[in-house]
Amino acid sequence: MDIDEPRLVQEAGLEARITAIVEPVIRNIGYRLVRVRLSQMNGQTLQIMAERPDGTMSVVDCEKVSNAVSPVLDIEDPIAGEYNLEVSSPGIDRPLVRRSDFETWSGHVAKLETSRLIDGRKRFKGRIIRLDGNRVEFRRDDAAKDETDTFTLELGDIADAKLVLSDDLIREALRRDKALRKANNIEEPDEDLDEDDEFSGDNTADN
Repeated sequence: MDIDEPRLVQEAGLEARITAIVEPVIRNIGYRLVRVRLSQMNGQTLQIMAERPDGTMSVVDCEKVSNAVSPVLDIEDPIAGEYNLEVSSPGIDRPLVRRSDFETWSGHVAKLETSRLIDGRKRFKGRIIRLDGNRVEFRRDDAAKDETDTFTLELGDIADAKLVLSDDLIREALRRDKALRKANNIEEPDEDLDEDDEFSGDNTADN
Protein backbone atom coordinates (compact mmCIF):
# COMPACT_ATOMS: atom_id res chain seq x y z
CA MET A 1 0.00 0.00 0.00
CA ASP A 2 1.12 3.54 -0.76
CA ILE A 3 2.15 5.41 2.37
CA ASP A 4 1.23 8.69 0.64
CA GLU A 5 -2.25 7.59 -0.46
CA PRO A 6 -4.60 10.42 0.61
CA ARG A 7 -7.41 9.88 3.04
CA LEU A 8 -10.99 10.33 1.84
CA VAL A 9 -12.34 11.28 5.27
CA GLN A 10 -11.04 14.57 6.65
CA GLU A 11 -11.29 16.05 10.12
CA ALA A 12 -12.72 19.51 10.80
CA GLY A 13 -12.02 22.32 13.26
CA LEU A 14 -9.48 21.62 15.99
CA GLU A 15 -9.12 18.00 14.90
CA ALA A 16 -8.09 19.22 11.44
CA ARG A 17 -5.43 21.45 13.01
CA ILE A 18 -4.09 18.53 15.05
CA THR A 19 -4.08 16.36 11.92
CA ALA A 20 -1.99 18.93 10.06
CA ILE A 21 0.55 18.76 12.89
CA VAL A 22 0.81 14.99 13.40
CA GLU A 23 0.23 13.51 9.93
CA PRO A 24 3.61 14.59 8.44
CA VAL A 25 5.40 13.31 11.55
CA ILE A 26 3.65 9.95 11.36
CA ARG A 27 4.36 9.61 7.64
CA ASN A 28 8.03 10.53 8.08
CA ILE A 29 8.58 7.57 10.43
CA GLY A 30 6.94 5.13 8.03
CA TYR A 31 3.30 4.96 9.20
CA ARG A 32 -0.05 6.11 7.84
CA LEU A 33 -2.56 8.19 9.77
CA VAL A 34 -6.02 6.64 9.94
CA ARG A 35 -7.95 9.04 12.16
CA VAL A 36 -7.64 11.83 14.72
CA ARG A 37 -10.36 12.25 17.32
CA LEU A 38 -10.51 14.55 20.35
CA SER A 39 -13.05 13.49 22.98
CA GLN A 40 -13.99 14.40 26.54
CA MET A 41 -13.51 10.82 27.73
CA ASN A 42 -11.54 10.70 30.99
CA GLY A 43 -11.06 14.44 30.82
CA GLN A 44 -9.73 15.21 27.37
CA THR A 45 -8.40 12.35 25.26
CA LEU A 46 -6.66 12.73 21.93
CA GLN A 47 -6.95 9.49 20.00
CA ILE A 48 -4.65 8.95 17.03
CA MET A 49 -5.20 5.84 14.92
CA ALA A 50 -2.28 4.81 12.74
CA GLU A 51 -0.98 1.79 10.86
CA ARG A 52 1.92 0.48 8.84
CA PRO A 53 1.46 0.69 5.06
CA ASP A 54 0.70 -3.05 5.08
CA GLY A 55 -2.12 -2.55 7.60
CA THR A 56 -0.41 -4.04 10.66
CA MET A 57 0.12 -2.14 13.92
CA SER A 58 1.66 -3.55 17.11
CA VAL A 59 1.97 -2.14 20.61
CA VAL A 60 5.62 -1.33 19.79
CA ASP A 61 4.48 0.56 16.69
CA CYS A 62 1.98 2.51 18.78
CA GLU A 63 4.75 3.49 21.18
CA LYS A 64 6.95 4.66 18.29
CA VAL A 65 4.20 6.87 16.92
CA SER A 66 3.39 8.21 20.39
CA ASN A 67 7.05 9.05 21.07
CA ALA A 68 7.30 10.82 17.71
CA VAL A 69 4.18 13.00 17.94
CA SER A 70 4.34 13.86 21.65
CA PRO A 71 7.18 16.43 21.47
CA VAL A 72 5.67 18.05 18.38
CA LEU A 73 2.30 18.39 20.10
CA ASP A 74 4.05 19.84 23.14
CA ILE A 75 5.69 22.51 20.98
CA GLU A 76 2.65 23.36 18.86
CA ASP A 77 0.29 23.08 21.86
CA PRO A 78 -2.98 22.97 19.86
CA ILE A 79 -5.16 21.72 22.75
CA ALA A 80 -6.10 23.94 25.66
CA GLY A 81 -5.66 22.28 29.05
CA GLU A 82 -4.42 18.84 29.97
CA TYR A 83 -5.23 15.81 27.86
CA ASN A 84 -4.37 12.14 27.49
CA LEU A 85 -2.72 10.96 24.27
CA GLU A 86 -3.81 7.54 23.03
CA VAL A 87 -2.19 6.02 19.95
CA SER A 88 -3.91 2.92 18.65
CA SER A 89 -4.30 0.53 15.77
CA PRO A 90 -7.48 0.86 13.69
CA GLY A 91 -8.84 -2.37 15.23
CA ILE A 92 -10.71 -5.11 13.40
CA ASP A 93 -13.90 -3.07 12.92
CA ARG A 94 -11.71 -0.34 11.47
CA PRO A 95 -12.64 2.96 9.85
CA LEU A 96 -12.40 2.93 6.05
CA VAL A 97 -10.59 6.14 5.17
CA ARG A 98 -8.74 5.43 1.93
CA ARG A 99 -9.74 4.17 -1.49
CA SER A 100 -7.61 1.06 -0.96
CA ASP A 101 -9.50 0.23 2.26
CA PHE A 102 -12.63 -0.50 0.22
CA GLU A 103 -10.60 -2.78 -2.06
CA THR A 104 -8.85 -4.56 0.80
CA TRP A 105 -12.06 -5.27 2.72
CA SER A 106 -14.31 -6.08 -0.22
CA GLY A 107 -16.84 -8.74 0.80
CA HIS A 108 -17.34 -7.39 4.31
CA VAL A 109 -20.15 -5.22 5.70
CA ALA A 110 -19.67 -1.51 6.39
CA LYS A 111 -21.74 1.23 7.97
CA LEU A 112 -21.52 4.52 6.14
CA GLU A 113 -22.61 8.12 6.48
CA THR A 114 -22.65 10.49 3.53
CA SER A 115 -21.97 14.22 3.49
CA ARG A 116 -25.24 14.91 1.67
CA LEU A 117 -28.66 13.36 1.31
CA ILE A 118 -28.74 10.54 -1.23
CA ASP A 119 -32.16 9.13 -2.06
CA GLY A 120 -33.44 10.94 1.02
CA ARG A 121 -30.97 9.47 3.49
CA LYS A 122 -27.43 9.88 4.79
CA ARG A 123 -26.87 6.57 6.59
CA PHE A 124 -26.26 3.30 4.79
CA LYS A 125 -25.19 -0.24 5.58
CA GLY A 126 -24.07 -2.81 3.04
CA ARG A 127 -21.55 -5.43 1.99
CA ILE A 128 -18.72 -4.00 -0.11
CA ILE A 129 -19.02 -5.58 -3.57
CA ARG A 130 -16.54 -3.74 -5.74
CA LEU A 131 -14.77 -0.48 -6.39
CA ASP A 132 -15.37 0.98 -9.86
CA GLY A 133 -13.37 4.14 -10.42
CA ASN A 134 -14.56 6.58 -7.76
CA ARG A 135 -17.74 4.65 -7.01
CA VAL A 136 -18.27 1.82 -4.54
CA GLU A 137 -21.01 -0.77 -5.00
CA PHE A 138 -22.64 -2.32 -1.93
CA ARG A 139 -25.19 -5.08 -1.37
CA ARG A 140 -27.86 -4.96 1.30
CA ASP A 141 -28.23 -8.28 3.09
CA ASP A 142 -31.55 -7.21 4.62
CA ALA A 143 -33.30 -5.96 1.47
CA ALA A 144 -36.96 -6.96 1.11
CA LYS A 145 -38.08 -8.89 -1.97
CA ASP A 146 -39.56 -5.76 -3.57
CA GLU A 147 -36.42 -3.66 -2.87
CA THR A 148 -33.20 -3.48 -4.85
CA ASP A 149 -30.43 -5.18 -2.92
CA THR A 150 -27.56 -3.05 -4.28
CA PHE A 151 -26.63 0.60 -4.05
CA THR A 152 -23.67 2.67 -5.19
CA LEU A 153 -21.96 5.61 -3.49
CA GLU A 154 -19.41 8.07 -4.77
CA LEU A 155 -16.22 7.97 -2.69
CA GLY A 156 -16.36 11.76 -2.45
CA ASP A 157 -19.79 11.60 -0.79
CA ILE A 158 -18.67 9.29 2.02
CA ALA A 159 -18.10 11.27 5.22
CA ASP A 160 -17.63 8.31 7.54
CA ALA A 161 -17.28 4.56 7.01
CA LYS A 162 -16.53 1.69 9.34
CA LEU A 163 -16.46 -2.10 9.08
CA VAL A 164 -19.13 -3.98 11.02
CA LEU A 165 -17.70 -6.58 13.40
CA SER A 166 -18.60 -10.14 12.44
CA ASP A 167 -17.18 -13.64 12.82
CA ASP A 168 -16.11 -13.62 9.16
CA LEU A 169 -14.34 -10.29 9.58
CA ILE A 170 -12.53 -11.47 12.72
CA ARG A 171 -11.32 -14.63 11.01
CA GLU A 172 -10.15 -12.71 7.95
CA ALA A 173 -8.38 -10.05 10.02
CA LEU A 174 -6.57 -12.69 12.06
CA ARG A 175 -5.60 -14.63 8.92
CA ARG A 176 -4.19 -11.50 7.28
CA ASP A 177 -2.33 -10.45 10.41
CA LYS A 178 -0.70 -13.88 10.70
CA ALA A 179 0.29 -13.87 7.02
CA LEU A 180 1.77 -10.37 7.24
CA ARG A 181 3.70 -11.21 10.39
CA LYS A 182 5.14 -14.27 8.68
CA ALA A 183 6.04 -12.32 5.53
CA ASN A 184 7.73 -9.58 7.55
CA ASN A 185 9.42 -11.98 10.02
CA ILE A 186 7.54 -10.43 12.94
CA GLU A 187 7.22 -12.61 16.03
CA GLU A 188 3.80 -13.96 16.86
CA PRO A 189 2.13 -12.64 20.06
CA ASP A 190 2.88 -14.57 23.23
CA GLU A 191 -0.64 -16.03 23.36
CA ASP A 192 -2.92 -17.36 20.66
CA LEU A 193 -5.36 -14.74 19.48
CA ASP A 194 -9.08 -15.26 19.07
CA GLU A 195 -12.09 -13.01 18.76
CA ASP A 196 -12.12 -12.40 22.53
CA ASP A 197 -8.40 -11.57 22.79
CA GLU A 198 -6.84 -8.12 22.79
CA PHE A 199 -6.39 -8.14 19.03
CA SER A 200 -10.12 -7.50 18.59
CA GLY A 201 -9.67 -4.19 20.35
CA ASP A 202 -7.10 -1.48 19.86
CA ASN A 203 -3.44 -1.65 20.85
CA THR A 204 -2.72 1.54 22.79
CA ALA A 205 0.19 3.51 24.13
CA ASP A 206 -0.76 6.34 26.50
CA ASN A 207 1.24 9.41 27.46
